[in-house]
Amino acid sequence: MLTKIDNAIKYGKQHGGFGIQILYPGLIRPELHDTGFSSIGRIDHARITPGTLIPMHPHKDDEILTYLRSGKVKHLDSQKNTDLISNQRLMVMNAGANFYHEERVLEEGGVLEGLQIFIRPETAGLPPQVQFYQLPETYSINHWRKIAGKGDDYPLQIRSNTHLMDLRLEKGEEILLPETPSENSAFLFYVFDGKINVNETIALVTGESALIEKESPTFHAVETSDIVLFITLTNGLYFDGGMYSGNLH
Repeated sequence: MLTKIDNAIKYGKQHGGFGIQILYPGLIRPELHDTGFSSIGRIDHARITPGTLIPMHPHKDDEILTYLRSGKVKHLDSQKNTDLISNQRLMVMNAGANFYHEERVLEEGGVLEGLQIFIRPETAGLPPQVQFYQLPETYSINHWRKIAGKGDDYPLQIRSNTHLMDLRLEKGEEILLPETPSENSAFLFYVFDGKINVNETIALVTGESALIEKESPTFHAVETSDIVLFITLTNGLYFDGGMYSGNLH
């Protein structure tokens, strides 16, 4: 099954220099009665002006990946971590039982654009922790790169059967989905920026995505495009009561 998720399904929020478009991927399947899809809870596509402070605030039972493509952020949290996040330095906050953080968008980095991704953990009440990873290269050209997931081959760890990859697909190039060990895998193919044709029948533009189950489509870059790929197990274990990743129904 191949389902397009267009930008009309998103919720927009704007407050001063802070703007986000929120995707609850489960809304495309209302019969499931879940705003998330399996372990993928919520995806925020953010554009934030330099100098904006997101003050200290809580998270609980969310696995949160901060994935930037532009801008620089100074991070501070209740685990006593202070660090800089950028398009080459990514962060996962495994919020667990109790976690607070603040983020300041630095003037030197210009306008921030990136994703704040809320993944569901396997269970509630896990110990909080924070991870950082320095990408060897800003972009992975025409091949899938492992970013975050469960297993030693992923540099950032997520505490559920969820995996994230990315790539930059150059204009005119084609790619297939990566192989997975389970026939119960489902994919969410998110176009961060660009234009992609799927099987030459579905067009996806910036901010749009496709939910893919039990198919292996071909993706063709109409223009050079940045992609984030989510892989989840439809029969996997997850906790759907997280503060942001949880089911809103």
